[in-house]
Amino acid sequence: MSGSFVCMNKSLNETGTLSVVATPIGNMEDITMRALDVLKKCDYILCEDTRVTGKLLAKHGIKTKMKRYDAHTSNQVHEEIITDLTSGKHLALVSDAGTPAVSDPGVLLVKGAREAGARVDAVPGPSAVTAAFSIAGISGNQFTFLGFVPQKKGRKTFFENILSYEHPVIFFESTHRIVKTLQSLAEVLSNDAQIYVGRELTKMHEEMIIGTPEEILDQLLNDTVRQKGEFVIIVSRP
Repeated sequence: MSGSFVCMNKSLNETGTLSVVATPIGNMEDITMRALDVLKKCDYILCEDTRVTGKLLAKHGIKTKMKRYDAHTSNQVHEEIITDLTSGKHLALVSDAGTPAVSDPGVLLVKGAREAGARVDAVPGPSAVTAAFSIAGISGNQFTFLGFVPQKKGRKTFFENILSYEHPVIFFESTHRIVKTLQSLAEVLSNDAQIYVGRELTKMHEEMIIGTPEEILDQLLNDTVRQKGEFVIIVSRP
């Protein structure tokens, strides 16, 4: 998503509402009654992938119009969305999974909507971060969330910097890079460092794998099926 976009300011009572709606991270039953009500009644839904959101809407009998909104959305489309908000429409923003504007597109739109005088509502729900932390069994109530591991530039620095955090660190990784990530963690962490790998959370094959980076790497290399899925990794150092 590039550049910035111009928006016309109007008084708050003339503008509409942007609802930032959390959707399931796996199990499609994990959605609040309020979220379903908003998705049903809003003018249209902004989503990363209409095919993904379409399946969720179909399951719950919702026929609201969808509009593509992702990292490649043009300034012109942004301006059209802001125009709809300033004209009084109610729009919903969703991501493919979880809460929008957390490690995915949406931040620019939320900022633009607020600058335009529109109301921005949080419709909370599933979060892979809190889901993983809740079943890890780690003492304490503080952690640092780092989003997705960089794919190329900054990747080495990302892992080296983990050593500088005092509290547990949580980040996301994809199925294509999970093995490389475990190898990188094995290189920078001490032998007594414990990591927690949440795999396919809320889905049929959900599991929390706990051990040293080397131990978990061996498990995944010996069972390649376990390399598939979405991963939430927690690093907890003594």
